[in-house]
Amino acid sequence: MPLSNARSAAANRPNRGERRRSCPVADEVAGSAAKGSTQGSPREEPDPESNDRPHVDIFTDGGAIGNPGPGGYGVILRCRGKERQISGGFRLTTNNRMELMAAIVGLEALKRPSKVTIHTDSQYLANAMTRNWARKWRAQGWMRGRGRPALNPDLWERLLELVDRHEVRFHWIRGHAGHPENERADRLSMQAASRPDLPADEGYRGEE
Repeated sequence: MPLSNARSAAANRPNRGERRRSCPVADEVAGSAAKGSTQGSPREEPDPESNDRPHVDIFTDGGAIGNPGPGGYGVILRCRGKERQISGGFRLTTNNRMELMAAIVGLEALKRPSKVTIHTDSQYLANAMTRNWARKWRAQGWMRGRGRPALNPDLWERLLELVDRHEVRFHWIRGHAGHPENERADRLSMQAASRPDLPADEGYRGEE
């Protein structure tokens, strides 16, 4: 290759740092963030301990029609102005299981360790993670106080394993209060719950 062409190719090639810090969902995301949809979203804050990890916002919601009943989850992932939406559902499940599933699916969509903020309107999810209740339940063999079993251990186990791969912060937001991404995630979840021929939620044991 002539020297001038080699220099041109080198100049256009991303360096290692750029590749390392690129968005972990970008190449699976179509389009850019919708205008006016950043209300309530936190700013990216640089962390000197993990500058090579990209920051991803994950907005989640889930619910079941009738609770229990047909249920769905909705997820919006955002990284550097790019977005990806994910949704799915089950024919018999609960609100809490779908809230957990939304967070799980969002984290499973990430291709490598990332700094993540999960925005949820579920106090069940946010409190269990920020107050370490879920880890305590696991350490006690999925038992709560007074000999009561912890519900949904299959999903909590999946979520804890995923959280340990990333740097995750849970941010509680009030539901149905005009937060644009929360409203969108809610619509995705309800649309998914209304689909025909939903699969079975094999982990649901009828406890709730």
